[in-house]
Amino acid sequence: MTLLFCSASDSAEDWRREIARHLPGVEMRVWPETGDVADIEVAVVWKPPAGMLATLPNLKLIVSLGAGVEPILQDPTLPDVPLVRMVADGLTVDMAGYVAFQVLYWHRLMDGYAALQAEARWEQRDHRPASEVTVGFLGLGELGAASARTLRTLDYRLMGWSRSPKSIEGVESFSGPDGLAAMLPQCDFLVCLLPLTDETRGIMNASLFAALPKGAVVINAARGGHLVESELLDALESGHLHGASLDVFATEPLPADHPLWRHPQVRITPHVAGITHPSRCAVQVADAVKALRDGRPLPNLVDRSRGY
Repeated sequence: MTLLFCSASDSAEDWRREIARHLPGVEMRVWPETGDVADIEVAVVWKPPAGMLATLPNLKLIVSLGAGVEPILQDPTLPDVPLVRMVADGLTVDMAGYVAFQVLYWHRLMDGYAALQAEARWEQRDHRPASEVTVGFLGLGELGAASARTLRTLDYRLMGWSRSPKSIEGVESFSGPDGLAAMLPQCDFLVCLLPLTDETRGIMNASLFAALPKGAVVINAARGGHLVESELLDALESGHLHGASLDVFATEPLPADHPLWRHPQVRITPHVAGITHPSRCAVQVADAVKALRDGRPLPNLVDRSRGY
């Protein structure tokens, strides 16, 4: 079996080493050095060039290196073969840590202390107990649930909104439009970890920000398409929102002249909230390939009609 690896942001050699460890005997080629495309049965990809997958006539499986698959699904030439997404322990732990760090950063007033340090001022400021702070999640899938469980150990009050009701210990669950309207006014922090679909695109917009209490902070570690960036800037400038932590953007890399870079109440990271580490995630690629080879159900199979 021959596997094609295609990602501009991952180390092909690191993946080659780990895939060889879990799939001995499988040949891995690295795009654009495809060799005879008729040999390739599996493509392991992150944001592949549009049309590339359609050039593989014997393709039987596509494995996304990320939890999000919309860049793949947006390709109008995408072959009609199974697509599986990454749902791995390493990525989940990374995301939970990122969300906890961002909540703690704003809740524990680290932005203010950074300014005080720059002025060499020793000034203690009071923050509310975590039990009096509500963190709401948009999305309670694998990543949202893990992030909520991590924050639960720190005594935050937790809420979550999803397409259908969820049952997660310590998390008050909401669903549907009425549920979202009921949850938002209670959220001191709002964390977006939704899949990007036609229904969720642009969900973080002016009306959503207005429904949050004054002084709320938003955190987007899902996809840039969830956020209407200009309306976030308006909500920050008006003082209604206190801050924002953003890991994903409509255009990546974020253009150097974008106003988000210079806004004092915005914290930017370059799409690193959940990293697919080869040492921890290659086993999931191997599981999908072995399931394909053995004719077993594929793990983490994407439902194309739902977009995840």
